[in-house]
Amino acid sequence: MRLEFINRVNEGEILGKNIFTNDGGILLRAGIKLTDHYINKLKQLGVLYLYIQDEKLEDVDVEDSRLVKIKQVAMKSMNDIVKNIHQCNYKKTKDSLTIIEDLIDYIIEDGDVNKSLYDIKTYDNYTYVHCVDTGIMAGFLGLSLNFHEYDLKELGKGAILHDIGKTQVPLKILNKNGPLSDEEFAEIKKHPIYGKNILKKNFNISDIVLNVVEQHHERVDGTGYPYGLSENSISRHGKVACICDVYDALSSDRCYRKKIKPNEVYEFILGQSGKMFDCDIIRKFKDTFAIFPLGCCVKLSNGVEGYVVKQNKGFPDRPIIRVIYNSKTKDTIPFYEINLLKSLDITITSVV
Repeated sequence: MRLEFINRVNEGEILGKNIFTNDGGILLRAGIKLTDHYINKLKQLGVLYLYIQDEKLEDVDVEDSRLVKIKQVAMKSMNDIVKNIHQCNYKKTKDSLTIIEDLIDYIIEDGDVNKSLYDIKTYDNYTYVHCVDTGIMAGFLGLSLNFHEYDLKELGKGAILHDIGKTQVPLKILNKNGPLSDEEFAEIKKHPIYGKNILKKNFNISDIVLNVVEQHHERVDGTGYPYGLSENSISRHGKVACICDVYDALSSDRCYRKKIKPNEVYEFILGQSGKMFDCDIIRKFKDTFAIFPLGCCVKLSNGVEGYVVKQNKGFPDRPIIRVIYNSKTKDTIPFYEINLLKSLDITITSVV
C-alpha cells in the first residue's frame, strides 16, 4: 500500500489501514471504497494522510496490528483518566493507569528503534491522542537511549500523563481560538505544576514520572516553563519528553493554528539541537525515527519519483526507493529500486 496526503486521494480508491476515533473506536475500516463524502469528512476531522491499497506496492505492509490494538485501549484509558480526575475519582484512575503499562511493555518487547513517525502519529482528536502518541515516541526514544526497563516504563507513563494538569485549567482558556492574554498564558504555564501536584497527592508515583510531568515544557537554553530550568537542571527523562511533546504538538491541529507536515516538524526539531533540546538526545532522535515512512512517495535529486519500500536501520534519511516515474520527462517507467545507503550521490529532495 502507499501513503497519500488526503488532498491527493481520489474517490473510488481503497482504504489500506483502519482509521480510529479519539477513544479508540474504528471510524473507517481498511478495505472500504472511499467516496467524496468520506474524504471530505476526514479532511474536516483533520486527517492529513491515508494509506491506500496499490498493486504496485502490494508487498509493502505497514500494519502493526498489536500496536494499533494497544493504542485503542490506551486512548480509551486516557479518556477515562481525564474524566475520573475531573470527578476526583482517584480509585478508578489508578485502575486505568495499570492499562497504560501494557503500551510500554509492547515497546520493550518490540525492540525496534527505527519506527516511522507517521505510523506513531494519529491524526485525530488532540486531547487524548496527543498524550498517547507522545508516550509512544518517548518510549521508543528511551529504548534507543538504552534506558533500563524500569526507567523506560516510568518515562512512558510520565509522557502519557504529561498534560494531566490541564484538567485544572479552565476549558475557555484551553479551547480559545484567538491569542491568549498574558493572564491566560500565565495560567496555561501552570499546568505542569498542577499535574505534578495531582499525581503526587493522590497516587504512589515515582520521581521519574513527576519530573516528566513537571519538566516537559522546560528547554535546555532556559527559555521554557514553569521554572526556566536549563541544561543539567532538567532530568534526562524530562529532556526526552519535551522533544516528543513538541514534535507531536506541532504536527497536530490546534484551536489556534493548523498542523505542520511531519517532515517539516522533524527538520525543526533537528534545528533546535543545542538550543531548545539536548544535543545527544537529538542525535538519538535522528537515528531512532524514520521520517520517510513505508509507502511514502518522494522525489529524488536525480529527477525521478518513487515510493519508500524498505528502511535502512540507523539511516532514517536513506531508505530504499521503488522508482516508478521520471518527473523530468513526465513518463511512467518500469519499476526499479534505488538503495540510498549505497547510492550516496542521490538524496530525497521532497515528499510528493
